[in-house]
Amino acid sequence: MRASGILLPVFSLPGKYGIGCFSKEAYQFVDFLAKAGQSFWQILPLGPTSYGDSPYQSFSTFAGNPYFISLEQLADDGLLKKKELRGLDFGSSPVSIDYGLLHEQRYRALRKAFGRFDKKTPAYCIFCRENKAWLDDYALFMAFKGEYGGKSFLEWQDAEKMRDPQVLERFRKEHKKEIRFHKFLQYYFFRQWNRLKEYANSKGIQVIGDIPIYVALDSADVWTNPGLFQLDEALHPKAVAGCPPDGFSETGQLWGNPLYNWEEHQREDYAWWMTRMKKALELYDVVRIDHFRGFDEYYSIPAGDDTAKNGHWEQGPGMHLFRKLQEKFGSRNVIAEDLGYLNDSVRRLVADTGYPGMKVLEFAFDERDSASMEGGENGYLPYCYDKNCVAYTGTHDNETVLGWLGSIQEHERKKLCDYLDVPLSIANTELAAKTVRLAMSSTADLCIIPMQDYLGLDNGARLNEPSTLGKNWRWRMEKLEKEHRNDLAQKIYSVTKTYGRLGK
Repeated sequence: MRASGILLPVFSLPGKYGIGCFSKEAYQFVDFLAKAGQSFWQILPLGPTSYGDSPYQSFSTFAGNPYFISLEQLADDGLLKKKELRGLDFGSSPVSIDYGLLHEQRYRALRKAFGRFDKKTPAYCIFCRENKAWLDDYALFMAFKGEYGGKSFLEWQDAEKMRDPQVLERFRKEHKKEIRFHKFLQYYFFRQWNRLKEYANSKGIQVIGDIPIYVALDSADVWTNPGLFQLDEALHPKAVAGCPPDGFSETGQLWGNPLYNWEEHQREDYAWWMTRMKKALELYDVVRIDHFRGFDEYYSIPAGDDTAKNGHWEQGPGMHLFRKLQEKFGSRNVIAEDLGYLNDSVRRLVADTGYPGMKVLEFAFDERDSASMEGGENGYLPYCYDKNCVAYTGTHDNETVLGWLGSIQEHERKKLCDYLDVPLSIANTELAAKTVRLAMSSTADLCIIPMQDYLGLDNGARLNEPSTLGKNWRWRMEKLEKEHRNDLAQKIYSVTKTYGRLGK
């Protein structure tokens, strides 16, 4: 079935309180997707963000981001007062997130709400019981971080870092309220998210969400399961994750995540991965597995290096892991993010799983992406697509189409114009719109377009520039007036219908 969708992170939704969240604007966006004839809403990971505010660096692979809790819904539940919301300050820009102010103001409001919450609420008690396997350790981890002023668990006292049972039990007794606060946040996160997802599903919209391949070093996941990672006796990484140098980065990408101890995962029959996938399938309708090539071979960088230049490839779990996942969960909807450094082994792994891979249209005409070349033929050109794939103009890591058109070389632009049979002098705004239509017209079963490309925005609306810090994950969509929203929905619907992607 041919279908299409739009990529827009939750944090990029418009709204009053500093960041996109599960507010009425999220429901309005779902209505917009339905009017536009879309079948999918792709979001980024929903976990609580840590260093650099990246959704791919989270304090937990199981927990949700408290920033996404709608303060207005808390007010509707009697936990906040309207005048308290009016007194919050999230900065002057409606299109950029100020994470410093956000942390200060949001948590002030969330703690007020917690102070009015009845901890004996039956639904809350059931939630805590049903999620005990990860929730207890996560709440304890966050309470410890609060005591240490946010410091990494590697800087805690040894007994706490190494999880001495007596020390942990004493801390639990002395900090019951703080631990309960973090459980309260998770209860409301999942309560509000489940309600929003159910609404989307009722409108015929499926949610695509991410499983980042790696977890953050400073996370409840590593603190509670150090044996599953390549760590030394002091729990410091022996090697870390990243990507080798390429046309986009001379020194490669140094992510810094700890690498998995795949032998230990295999000995445990991949139990942690089974739990992780189960949680992801509860959160999302379709799971996009990030950096899929890392399951075939992963790039290992010596710990302490400043760049990714000295890394090397190591063997990953390959099909052994995915057979286990498919035995347990069947042929569930999964997308393999198979971008970058593809070789025959990676392609074979994607083919063996049966998962659709990804095709990024920008890569078809950008010579910096040498990894896309297959025997002299660019595998991202639309005529090369297998139907079992997902076509994108760009992803959250790429420039917007309009921004990209301003950065490519003239001969690359000519290649695109020749492909589209348009004059080289065509305006970038018009060429960007035609590039979107090219992705939608492709043979790919599914096509996902970032919202910025439908809005015709330049790189000021870019979500992430890999290997940079301090300017990413900040962009928010301006609130569209109802008339503008309806006009845009109608235009997208027309394109969707023209290329047979209404999906119903």
